Amino acid sequence: MKKKHSNESKGFDEHELLHELKHFLPAQAPLKDFVHHNTLHAFQDLKFYDAIRRASKIFGYKVSLSLEEYRALYSKEQINNDILERAIADRKGKANVEEWKAKALYGKYDESIHPKVGMLRSNWKKKYYIDLDLLVHPLLFRILCSYLDQGISTWSFPDSKKGFLASMQEIEKNTFSSFFKNPRAKKLLLDGTATIESLLALIVGDQSLFNQYIFDQQFAHQGWAGMVSAVEDLPQTLLDQKKITLKELIIFELLLEIDALDTKFGENWASLSQRLDSKPADLFEEVPVTELSELLNIWQDAFEWSYYDQVLAGLKVNQPSHERAEEKTFQAMFCIDDRECSIRRYLEKFDEGCKTYGTAGFFGVEFFYKPVHANSSTKQCPAPVTPKYLIKEEIPNAKAKSNNDIHFEKHSHSLFTGWFIAQTVGFWSALRLMLNIFRPSENAAAVSSFKHMDNASKLTIENSNPNDIEDGLQVGFTVQEMALRVGNLLNSIGLVKDFASIVYVVGHGASSVNNTHYAGYDCGACSGRPGSVNARVISFMANHAGVREILRGQGIDIPDSTQFVGALHDTTRDEIAFYDTTILSAENQQKHIKNEALFVKALDFNAKERSRRFESIDTHACPEEIHERIRIRAVSLFEPRPELNHATNALCIVGRREMSEGLFLDRRSFMNSFDYRVDPEGKFLVNILNAVAPVCGGINLEYYFSRVDNHKLGAGSKLPHNVMGLFGVANGIDGDLRPGLPSQMIEVHDPIRLMVIVEHFTDIVLSAIQKSDQTYEWFNNEWIHLVVVNPLTKELSYFKDGGFTTYEPLQKTLKSVRDFEELIESHQENFPVYLIK
Repeated sequence: MKKKHSNESKGFDEHELLHELKHFLPAQAPLKDFVHHNTLHAFQDLKFYDAIRRASKIFGYKVSLSLEEYRALYSKEQINNDILERAIADRKGKANVEEWKAKALYGKYDESIHPKVGMLRSNWKKKYYIDLDLLVHPLLFRILCSYLDQGISTWSFPDSKKGFLASMQEIEKNTFSSFFKNPRAKKLLLDGTATIESLLALIVGDQSLFNQYIFDQQFAHQGWAGMVSAVEDLPQTLLDQKKITLKELIIFELLLEIDALDTKFGENWASLSQRLDSKPADLFEEVPVTELSELLNIWQDAFEWSYYDQVLAGLKVNQPSHERAEEKTFQAMFCIDDRECSIRRYLEKFDEGCKTYGTAGFFGVEFFYKPVHANSSTKQCPAPVTPKYLIKEEIPNAKAKSNNDIHFEKHSHSLFTGWFIAQTVGFWSALRLMLNIFRPSENAAAVSSFKHMDNASKLTIENSNPNDIEDGLQVGFTVQEMALRVGNLLNSIGLVKDFASIVYVVGHGASSVNNTHYAGYDCGACSGRPGSVNARVISFMANHAGVREILRGQGIDIPDSTQFVGALHDTTRDEIAFYDTTILSAENQQKHIKNEALFVKALDFNAKERSRRFESIDTHACPEEIHERIRIRAVSLFEPRPELNHATNALCIVGRREMSEGLFLDRRSFMNSFDYRVDPEGKFLVNILNAVAPVCGGINLEYYFSRVDNHKLGAGSKLPHNVMGLFGVANGIDGDLRPGLPSQMIEVHDPIRLMVIVEHFTDIVLSAIQKSDQTYEWFNNEWIHLVVVNPLTKELSYFKDGGFTTYEPLQKTLKSVRDFEELIESHQENFPVYLIK
């Protein structure tokens, strides 16, 4: 981590302060673009344990389970005794195992957290007996919410296009009322000459305290400050774009503080520094290692490796129980998403002739997508990627305007029509709401992944005119551009020969009702949208005769009889939709009908497996009955857990399916197909790991930190959430915005770091991760673990401190399971790793 400011630093640099503040604030985008990321990204240049220790001391975050929680896991044998002793020996030496084990099991420590941030501003209460947060925040939050509003408000914020402070100045000039109670703050705003430095000189006095004061101030509402910072950097994350900067927020908040102080004390109050007995400690000074922090690290290592050791033991002893049929009935590509782990397993169980693959769910085609009647386009690729292409949806004879629900019309807000609607439609709505308790059904509040794109629509995929530009984007892809993307996709997953007659490309999305975090349930590789459009686009490209001709010249010969079919798996309802099946030949049509029935059966069993986590469903019922309950559950207004999303993620396996096919991994693994024989030099592996680290690692760490500190790093319970301006959630009408994930998404999650397992040779993998400094940082600083499996010998090598060391699992054997159904009916907890008979 770069050296941060000190209380003794000379001079005040506003630009440096804002840059540093933005680095540490939450980076979560508005709800429509809710994509998982490393919550503590600002500390990622440090080793994991050093980073979380500093973050905890500086900002007061809880960054691990408590000693009591670890000890409970140990008593339930979820932390293995031998693994615990090994973890102690690794850190403290074999001679000290018994001493430190006693401390781990019985030692008493003060686990309370006393953050440094906030200490300076706490003197307003101690010395002046005034609570500035209580006086300023309610008004500040309402103004910010009104300004950033995306459609809840009936009236638009005045002059919002001029920028936040300019709008506030216009309101002050042209209204009889004021945001301020005293003339000084109002005059400073209208003059337009107030700067952060000049206002801090008035409020704080001592320049050496300016930086710490602003950190204290903004981290008193880190959610709102983080949202302003995110909108400033990426204004396109709001459909109704608003001009606002973190600098403007700070200036306006300082003016509100001056006004609050003037109200209580008049204009002749002493600056904060004049009342201090001593200066607070530097916010970013070194945080010493304590015995408690060492114990928590030991426990976390033991917790993680108690699971990893089982997995690695399984990879060593796993032997496919039989050879799969040489002739493929079909092949299917799924997203690497851990929720697709089980559906792939069931398809392979019920049809030994099929073969499944995993890859990033945007399927290597990056573009903006513009649906019919839409005024804007949405990104259908990973968030860091900036596409140059536009895919438009076209529906022949489409209606000019889609139907709107009367409850969401602005007429319902006016005096007369509002009264009339309340007396008529309102009564029916109350009755319908009551009926929904007993018979949930789809309604206007529902988000359906199948509505993202019309099944009968056409997409502008092929570009034959380079001048076909819209919104600065090329409409569609040229044949050469299509061939490049299809070739990269097939090479990356190892599907370069022995094609089946049908290859399904299955994107995924989710449906839910009353779920503010709906984007977090869809495909992260598609920027929090369903992957249906991407599945159709790549299928069209792979079916294109010109594309196949180019690929044939590159050694990938796709037979004329092979046809690619796009599909969407709704992971909440466990339903699937297939697209463009009319292109199938007569022979493939018959095969598809048979395959479709297989998918339905697999989805029934998948729903049953998922149901074991839900208290409201009897997992002992038959799969078909449970599946119907799952569908109903997905549209219930009163269900805060439409699905548990990534709540059990712990692994990412990059390799051939045969490596893990014989293991029951309990839906805990991302699975990216990769064949080292197709990519001996690791060319495609580089791109895979460049995506796996930030995407899968980001998902894992957001779940980790939301689980260990759901108050500060998560969003708390969904139940009291109030949607603020359609861009964030808060508890109540005046609360701070909540970053991270709600408790209903993480309560069954085991907070362990992601382990990435790659099938290749260590020198190739090392070279691949070193190609990108950002990717290498993830592994070298141990935010995620890395193990390489030698494809010839199955030797395991663990990456640590820049190199690989051989790893031998302590566990030598695994239990076997033949009947999944009996297993999943046994209990709700995470299962150990089993061999599949």
